[in-house]
Amino acid sequence: MTVGGKALGPHRVDGADGIGASSHSSLGDITNFRNVRGEFGNDRDVHCGFHSSNDFTHQPRVPAHAPAIAFRLSDTGKSLLNLAAQPDNEAGQQARLAALIGTSFAREAVRIDATREQVQLRGLAGLPTMNRPTTGQMYLFVNNRPVRDRQILGAVRAGYQDMLPRGRHPIVALFIDLPTTEVDVNVHPAKAEVRFRDSARVRGLIVGALSSALRQAAMQATDEGGQTALRHLGQPSGASFGGGMRPGYSNPLPSPASLNVAGSFQAPIQTAASGFLSEAHPQARYQAPPPEAENLRAFPLGAARAQLHKTYILAETEDGICLVDQHAAHERLVMEKMKEQQLAGQIASQALLIPEIVELPADQIEALLQLEEALHSLGLYLEGFGEGAVMVREIPALLSDAAIKPLIADVAEELVTLGGSSAIEDKLGHVLATMSCHNSVRAGRGLNQDEMNALLREMEVTPAAGQCNHGRPTYVSLSLAELEKLFGRR
Repeated sequence: MTVGGKALGPHRVDGADGIGASSHSSLGDITNFRNVRGEFGNDRDVHCGFHSSNDFTHQPRVPAHAPAIAFRLSDTGKSLLNLAAQPDNEAGQQARLAALIGTSFAREAVRIDATREQVQLRGLAGLPTMNRPTTGQMYLFVNNRPVRDRQILGAVRAGYQDMLPRGRHPIVALFIDLPTTEVDVNVHPAKAEVRFRDSARVRGLIVGALSSALRQAAMQATDEGGQTALRHLGQPSGASFGGGMRPGYSNPLPSPASLNVAGSFQAPIQTAASGFLSEAHPQARYQAPPPEAENLRAFPLGAARAQLHKTYILAETEDGICLVDQHAAHERLVMEKMKEQQLAGQIASQALLIPEIVELPADQIEALLQLEEALHSLGLYLEGFGEGAVMVREIPALLSDAAIKPLIADVAEELVTLGGSSAIEDKLGHVLATMSCHNSVRAGRGLNQDEMNALLREMEVTPAAGQCNHGRPTYVSLSLAELEKLFGRR
């Protein structure tokens, strides 16, 4: 397939495992075609159905569902897409998605495979911390037909509820297969939308499968955070103890011999009983970690070594380090405990000895009172109190130490922001995330060694602990190899 007047001739496509197929598609000189909208008749990109020559490269939906077919696309001699054929199986599908979306996505994404009655859902769902500002990398297919269906997009968003930052979208490649009698593909001129006979069943399958798979992923987090940290740390700061380096200056690579000599001096000390260190000034004296702390290094998040700026926990693992945002992490822990109680029936509440009167704008009061009964399931009991105020009688027991006025103000503001377009269950999910934030370990609170390690251990057994309620990552990890690269050791 060639765009811009130069068509490729027929060619043989040979894939792995003996896959082979002859395929040829030519558009010829599409600039000679006339669009119905004559003023755009000579716009080559409009005829192609995309707005710039790069759009197809960024949104190649058709090749995603056919890994056994090779695709080559060029425009005026410039190659835009060149995909080799892959085996027509799960491994081939993953290899094709890696070529289209990126190897990080294919490597880290959670596999989805679920069935409800006659509807099957399969594919890959990116980790919540790997998100984008648009829906451009949400690849959705119904019976191998690429679609941009609003119902499916909404179901995907619901599956990622309380895991994504507001205004961000996940990266997914999802394939829905069902009998043709259960779906109408003729509801949109461009066949971009579909109508399901039982849309609730399809939505429930998508939401349930995504939510379950992502929560089971628990401590998984994309390495994008670590790579971003490496990029920032690897950039020259422009200053050093010697007065800084001149722009454009770089040290020559050391010889292997000099590296060996330096390595002998820089190698870790084998014993803590070194006379030099034991006699050092107290501020520089080496103190070996307790034996139990060494055992903690085998855990996924390792052993807590220090708290930085009363906000971040620095932990050592067997093959690197982790930097944990204590507030973001504890926020997720509080929310998951509240969700457990909600699923069990109702979140336990605690009555206030003296009801709290909270003054709010009229639109926020209206939003709260519209959901007054629904908020009871979250352990929040309030009622109108004259003009311009509400009276809070009970709050969730897990939030007993929270400041009530800021809590109610944030919940009310969240409801106004969501407006009337969101379902009640979605609104309650956002309210739950907002409330959880108010009883979390705050940035700026000092933690001792036991408290830090307890937080790390709890994170390791909590669903979706890789990101906070607002979709921010709770930790960033760097391997020992990556650290060594930063210091030129490899």
